[in-house]
Amino acid sequence: MMKPDSTLESSSCAVFAQIEPSRKETTIPNFPPGFSSSSGLKRRTFATLILSSIVSESAKAASSSSEKEHLEHMQGMHFPGPPIKIAMLVYPNIVLQDLVGLQTIFKILGAEIHLVGMTMKPVSTDVGIPVPPTDTPETCPQELDVLFVPGGLMGTTACMNDPAVLAFLTSRASHSRFITSVCTGSLILAAAGLLEGYKATSHWGVVNLLPLMGAIESHERVVQDRNRITGAGVTAGLDFGLTLAAQLRGQPAAEHIQLIMQYAPQPPFHHGDPSEVSKTQMALERSHRTWMDEKALQAAKTAATRLKL
Repeated sequence: MMKPDSTLESSSCAVFAQIEPSRKETTIPNFPPGFSSSSGLKRRTFATLILSSIVSESAKAASSSSEKEHLEHMQGMHFPGPPIKIAMLVYPNIVLQDLVGLQTIFKILGAEIHLVGMTMKPVSTDVGIPVPPTDTPETCPQELDVLFVPGGLMGTTACMNDPAVLAFLTSRASHSRFITSVCTGSLILAAAGLLEGYKATSHWGVVNLLPLMGAIESHERVVQDRNRITGAGVTAGLDFGLTLAAQLRGQPAAEHIQLIMQYAPQPPFHHGDPSEVSKTQMALERSHRTWMDEKALQAAKTAATRLKL
């Protein structure tokens, strides 16, 4: 039979010596009420749990201190100018990359970011990582520097027919410095009547639907027409984000962010845009999207009727 570890026993005694119980039973910190030394736990096990609790609290304090220190040292990276307020719509079935790439850019920029959902329930994403909103339309600021909509085609088509989403976007658009999107998010802006008469882009699979809702179709990676800025599919969000950062805080700030992110793409294949793919391959790719693209077409036609176009 193994003998008790005398070092641990000594440590346990030292821990108990530092604890001043306010009553006869000593309740273990961070454990359910009533879970105490009288529960039948051996002295050694009880002391180990106490030590674990103390270590956990110390780790939390150290983490908080480390984060504060990090923020203090990051002060020199702040860019001059008034505060930036950004609202990013989040909805079920969004493409996470459309959101987080931009969040990284906006965070480095020092922006105040509001993730706006129709409820506070976390929304699903294409990769299975839920995104919890920070705001609803009721709590989102009225005055914004950037109103942004990400993509995700099945979620997009639902939003194109959702009066609450469309009402939120139209209510903030007139109070926003920039009205923006990435990927299929531009279809939602168009369905809300916010791209009528504006040049815009979207994911290659559905960019042809924009004219149905009054927009001027473009196949560029990033398109700006006055205060409307739209990005093409998914990864174009980084190009879009840096373009927007330059307008918000100047080109040196955007270049700094690009370096911090080490964004210097060198794709292993030249197969990421329809212009680089054969007609035969594109026909095959489109054949896999027939059901989704038909849903988007119907949503665009419904929006066109609603907008009286």
